[in-house]
Amino acid sequence: MQRIGQLLGMSAVAMVLAGCATGVGKGGLGEALVFHASFDGTVDARVGSGDRRMQVGPGWGAPRDSSPGLPPGDVVRLERGVGRYGDALRFDRKIPQWVGYRVPGNVPFSTNDWSGTISFWLRVSPDADLEPGYCDPIQVTSKGWDDAAFFVEFTKDEKPREMRLGVYADKAVWNADGRKWDDIPLPEKPLARVIEPPFRRDRWTQVTFTWERFNTGRPDGVAKLYLDGEYHGQISAREQTFTWDLERSVMMLGLAYTGWMDDLAVFRRALSAEEVRELHRLPGGVTDLR
Repeated sequence: MQRIGQLLGMSAVAMVLAGCATGVGKGGLGEALVFHASFDGTVDARVGSGDRRMQVGPGWGAPRDSSPGLPPGDVVRLERGVGRYGDALRFDRKIPQWVGYRVPGNVPFSTNDWSGTISFWLRVSPDADLEPGYCDPIQVTSKGWDDAAFFVEFTKDEKPREMRLGVYADKAVWNADGRKWDDIPLPEKPLARVIEPPFRRDRWTQVTFTWERFNTGRPDGVAKLYLDGEYHGQISAREQTFTWDLERSVMMLGLAYTGWMDDLAVFRRALSAEEVRELHRLPGGVTDLR
């Protein structure tokens, strides 16, 4: 997320023109923003056309029923003043419940030529802080992790642990032969890999991923991954057909995650590389766009 902190000393006209040029504000990033959870003073989202309340459900798997709130025991909570901007969401340990938000109205979906962007910040040392096994700081689906799903994960075995963007179309599309996941060669899996990701416990790292030309029926859907505003890889063009039951679609946070999260945002279109850099530079985070 990016900022325009160098505008001091410019004339008012120049500042307006600079804002237009960078795409920040109305007509640019601000217009594209559809969901924002700043985690400042509340776990509920500040922006969203759907149910903005944080949800908690009994388990990770479908059908993922939920109710507003957080898991018992203060294992997921707000921590004051420790965020990238203000407060932050803290995950103490791996929990059996899911927490997050319902998709309808918060993650725009289209059955034709669908695109979008999700961005958030993490503070974690993957090798020191995470428990054994896969960890998904975010997963968005109405089905399973390998069936019409987006996720960002830390791997379970590698040292150092890799970070991956996974974008799995309907299973019948990306795995029409029904092969077991472990039998599929890694290059054939819809993953963008970062072998030595720059995450540390003493600094915040921004994760942004975009998708475009999904649900076209053609092999032209692309997803891109950015860290701290810089491009780190993509899932190259392939058919990306997502069939979601919207009422059962959820944006789950912190699956097996132990660390902090801040400034979660969803945009209605795929941001350009320059817009992702602008997003990273915003002095006050996504709140600056509102």
